[in-house]
Amino acid sequence: MQTLVICIDRDNDLGDKANVTAPLIGKEANIEAAVRLATADPEDSDTNTIFGGVKILDELLARGIDAEIITLAGDRNIGIISDQKIANQLDILLKKFPAQSAIFVSDGAEDETLLPIVQSRIKIDSVRRIVVMQSANLESTYYIIKHAFNDPKISQTFFVPLGLAALIYAFFLLIDYSQGAIIGILAAVGLYMLYRGFSDTVDLYWKKLKDSFYSGRMAFFTYTAAAFFIVLATLLGLMEVWSLYTSGGIWYYGIVPLLTTFINRAIWLYVLALLFADAGKIIDCKQRGEPSVKYMIPALFVLSLGFLFWGATNYLISMNPVLAGGQVDPGSGIQIFVYSIVIAIILSLLGIRISNNPQATGKKTKKVK
Repeated sequence: MQTLVICIDRDNDLGDKANVTAPLIGKEANIEAAVRLATADPEDSDTNTIFGGVKILDELLARGIDAEIITLAGDRNIGIISDQKIANQLDILLKKFPAQSAIFVSDGAEDETLLPIVQSRIKIDSVRRIVVMQSANLESTYYIIKHAFNDPKISQTFFVPLGLAALIYAFFLLIDYSQGAIIGILAAVGLYMLYRGFSDTVDLYWKKLKDSFYSGRMAFFTYTAAAFFIVLATLLGLMEVWSLYTSGGIWYYGIVPLLTTFINRAIWLYVLALLFADAGKIIDCKQRGEPSVKYMIPALFVLSLGFLFWGATNYLISMNPVLAGGQVDPGSGIQIFVYSIVIAIILSLLGIRISNNPQATGKKTKKVK
């Protein structure tokens, strides 16, 4: 035999709706099965697939090509089960009809996912998609959408923000505060997008937190405390900015003064959070008998940055009479700024000296012969 016309019914509508057992061999058996399926469900597209295969068979026979038509059916459980059934049917039929090539007939993208399975057993000369003219691409579009919604990566990226937005909007409508819905939705979607952007970093720190919890290390408590201080610092800074914003508005203060106020209000709690996280590492190293001085270097640099930011923001606030409110004069502000720079430099130099000390950090030195 030269050519096989292979029709595919991946979800076994022939068996479930028309009570027809696959595989179907020959023109008469296929036409009878198509008529029974059309009678049971006139809207089923597999009917058009079989009739399309019959038409292709007639064209091949009219050209003098030795051909035969077969229809393979899978299972309602689309996936491994249905594909294995179709593969087994094809293997049996190819032993009976050892054709040189085949024409693959389907009704859409779902059936065409079986192309690699068929191609691994017989050469495919042509692929025909039989689609009703009034609904072209309908099944393919449905299959693509269905496949996308079942993909966890796509569904999480698409549905989670929409779900968050819907829940937040419903909550604000429930408490009769529709103005806050936009702020809540933007905040939630923004946090979700930040998480997606820094997902690798978040997952890494989450893994470290779980490891420290199950191993009973001090780092678990200090990391938790650090997270609490970060949230608290952010809330306090935002509350300070919000109080200024509601009293005068951004046009009155400007973006830079409001940002300066936020940093000045929250900087030491941020520093405390980082110091807590670093302290947990130091304590754990002491318990394991490992050198812990290397973890003091980041603590010193964090303290120096804290003094630097605090002094700079104090100076900027003192230069703005609206923000200072007469409490800090520019002279005192520049003194605080200078002192903070001196302290920051001293702490940085101390950290550099410790980092350059191999004995303190546990680094091995090479002996020069």
